[in-house]
Amino acid sequence: MPLTGVVNWRCGGAAAPVLSNVNGGELGKLDKTLALRKRAFVLAAGITLAATLAAAPALAQDTAATAEENYRALSAEVPARAGDPAFDYALGIAALDTGRYGEAIIALQRVLALQPANAAARAELARAYALAGDIDTARAQFATVVDDPSLPDPVRQRFTGFVRQFDKQMAGGGSDISGFVDARFGHDSNINSATELNSIVIPLFSFLGPGQLGGAAVAQSDEFYDITAGISGVTALGRQDRVFASLLGNWRDNLTTSLFDQAALTATAGYAHSFANQDVISISAQVQEFWLDRSSFRTSAGVTAQYTKPLSRGRAVTASAQWSRLDFAGDPLRDADRYAASLGLVGKRFIATLTGGTEQTRRQAGDHLSFDFVAVNLGAEVPVAKRVAAVGGIAFDLRRHSADDPLFLTERKDERLDLTAGLKVAVTDRLFLQPIATYSRNWSNIALFDFERWTVSVGARFEF
Repeated sequence: MPLTGVVNWRCGGAAAPVLSNVNGGELGKLDKTLALRKRAFVLAAGITLAATLAAAPALAQDTAATAEENYRALSAEVPARAGDPAFDYALGIAALDTGRYGEAIIALQRVLALQPANAAARAELARAYALAGDIDTARAQFATVVDDPSLPDPVRQRFTGFVRQFDKQMAGGGSDISGFVDARFGHDSNINSATELNSIVIPLFSFLGPGQLGGAAVAQSDEFYDITAGISGVTALGRQDRVFASLLGNWRDNLTTSLFDQAALTATAGYAHSFANQDVISISAQVQEFWLDRSSFRTSAGVTAQYTKPLSRGRAVTASAQWSRLDFAGDPLRDADRYAASLGLVGKRFIATLTGGTEQTRRQAGDHLSFDFVAVNLGAEVPVAKRVAAVGGIAFDLRRHSADDPLFLTERKDERLDLTAGLKVAVTDRLFLQPIATYSRNWSNIALFDFERWTVSVGARFEF
């Protein structure tokens, strides 16, 4: 059934009109976009019309390899042919296929200036606006198409669905809840991160000679199981404003001894604002309770502010600042305020961060426990097979304490290296098996804190 003198609705000769998907080249481009714009692009990717130009039917069969040639050939004729609806429609499609959304919009607007009832051209114009990130105008153009009485009902129903999806995007995307459960079993060579020495000389009591270390101060190995679970939610207050919250819990049980069993519960809540250029600023509050040997060990509360700027090719840079107050049960000399600042680079398959800061005790008698720190972290997940990815990470942490240790009569200096390597095997889209090995080495000028540790474990992770 012809809509205009230029475009026909058709589907392989069948009577029922349908919509085709966007071509693979466009999907490849869409995959490289971040955040809100990416969602608008992906939404737009499903709305290419199965409309063909009567004057140039071969254009509908163009591949990504020839799209640029088509665009150049058509653009060379713009001075002579601009204003011809058939030519401008072809030029608009060619511009869309090569990512020239601004030129596509101009060409398709010329079509509609002469043929305002051309629903196919208007739908392609809406797609161009969506791909350019202007979902307001895209929504308005689709709403106009839906009102066209000549539009076939199946197409109208799909367009109506797109309008509803745009409305949801314009309202901020609605709400979402996600979570995971991770359970694993393994072996730990040093569950208490302690030295392997059985005796050391304490400078303050050096006249007594080497002192024998108690069992808790010497490295202990054990098998363990570990369960971690988390749930998070986000809801839109508007197009650019969201609130979010999460709850994360962890339990680690050593099979032979409970002395170093650990548990933690962390709650986070915050607010995020997206700017027109897709940058995001957020502020969040966090509280955590940490237990050791089933008794409260440390309570912390703090605030984090973060700024994220999307880059090309699915990357982003982040900058954040954090303050936390730490309270240690039964050990007030360790109570401290922690200040940290961090820079990060995030990609599709990696994350790198640089963090620096200080942890200052709140009582002068605990000054030797205060320290400054710098940390570098790099993590990656790289596919190696259809459903298998290699995961790995490296981290280096340098600490310098502020005052002499009262027993060892020197300022403590530590450097720590952490390595992680493993696999992530997708059993289903939500269930993963994860064998992982870790290695840690802490070098310290005080022998009591110099240690080596490695773990191996196998776990299963379910995401929802």
